[in-house]
Amino acid sequence: MMTTHGNHTPPSDPGEDLLKAVRSGFVGLGTTLTAWCDANGVSRSNARFALLGKRNGPKAKALRARLLVAAQGEAK
Repeated sequence: MMTTHGNHTPPSDPGEDLLKAVRSGFVGLGTTLTAWCDANGVSRSNARFALLGKRNGPKAKALRARLLVAAQGEAK
């Protein structure tokens, strides 16, 4: 599971490492990025592009923040 302490701090910049960290965080919570997207009415491709930085506007940044929080188990 992703944590914000120790050596398990997720990357702060969008990219492949952030996508992998978020996916890993969801798996650690017993779910997946796809399941979170489905439950929250978010297109999986939009989530992926936001995490990779291919979309980087205000909505993408807000989605990226939501995903980081959710993958850490602090929100659903």
